Amino acid sequence: MVVKGTYFQNDKDHPLVYGDINLINPPRRRLRGEEEKEGILAETVIAGFCGTDHELMRMGSEGLLDKKFPEGQKRLINGHEGVVWVPSQNRFAIVLIRGGNAWDPTRYTEEESYFEYGCDGADGLFSDHNYYNPDMLLPIPDEYVKDGKIALSFAKKMVFPDPFGCMVFQLERMEDMGSAHNFRVEMAKNKCSEEEARKLAKEHVFDRTVIFGLGTTGMFIGDLIRQKYPEAKIVFVARSEKNSPKISFALEQAKADYVQSKYDTNEELAAAIQEELGGTATLFIGTSGTNVEHDIAFKYGVLGCNGVYNSFSLGPVVEFDTMPFGFKNHLIISSINFRQAHMEAAIEILGKSRYNEIVELIDKEEFIKDPMDAYENKIFCKGAPMKTAVVWNEKYVDFER
Repeated sequence: MVVKGTYFQNDKDHPLVYGDINLINPPRRRLRGEEEKEGILAETVIAGFCGTDHELMRMGSEGLLDKKFPEGQKRLINGHEGVVWVPSQNRFAIVLIRGGNAWDPTRYTEEESYFEYGCDGADGLFSDHNYYNPDMLLPIPDEYVKDGKIALSFAKKMVFPDPFGCMVFQLERMEDMGSAHNFRVEMAKNKCSEEEARKLAKEHVFDRTVIFGLGTTGMFIGDLIRQKYPEAKIVFVARSEKNSPKISFALEQAKADYVQSKYDTNEELAAAIQEELGGTATLFIGTSGTNVEHDIAFKYGVLGCNGVYNSFSLGPVVEFDTMPFGFKNHLIISSINFRQAHMEAAIEILGKSRYNEIVELIDKEEFIKDPMDAYENKIFCKGAPMKTAVVWNEKYVDFER
């Protein structure tokens, strides 16, 4: 089946192009122990642009995409966020992005394999049609469908289940690790059982939380922490002005405080963060993608004794002095993936959220005319929206709702 879409390739000048694509449909499995299944056909309704897409385009310009292509192909259809229509089942769905030969997608081992639709080894959403494992098409609640269409406001929210699902898992991960890391302190302090101590430690890891970097992932995890732990002190750190629309929205969602990264030295920035926190951090979450975040946490002492450092950034090299690291009993964790349950939770939470307000649309014809120009000068440029999406098939979207 030949369709129209955009795809990445190894080409210095044209790593992202729009044109004819010959679809493939190899059998895939959702989890280890399950049978491999051929995909069923789905139509793309709306698709979101992610920083991963921009990175894949860069890799293509440097000839580094071979390991990302589906087997036997020299191209990868991009896109891993959005909504599809499944004609054979007469329903809308969200594509569960990660599958493969693993018992648990959040705990891959060296001998296990995985694929990610639109990112790694499997084609994604930026085409008129594509094939997806039927077990990986997550349902959209009926309440959001009317007369065979979904509201534009809801469609915009549904470009986020992948990153939001990551953050649902991050919350679980920080709870697990915070509890394991500090429950013995709670047992000694409160003279309580191990069960009660683990509950206390799980809650107290969020007491004074720093989120360094305020893209959508930072915004989402702040929101989730606030929803579950209303007493937590949350401080966002970023470069934007406090009264900018992005910062104002994030602070309102998470009921958080803010420190603008505008100081001459990292030492001054660290002091301002501690002052806003009212002490050192019990939890430091790095989402900025810069080396500054680990300097602030470790070198300049923002992360307190027994604190947890969660590196969600892609790119920075985390460095620390082993002597204070050991004496302060720090714990560093890092993880990115999520399970199906996390994505299902994300769909439910997002459906009731206001995150459609931070999504802007690019016209499909404008995008496909010159995808590279759209990436560089509209979607991932300075001053670009927090999130950009494209309605791929207008007949399934109610633009009045």
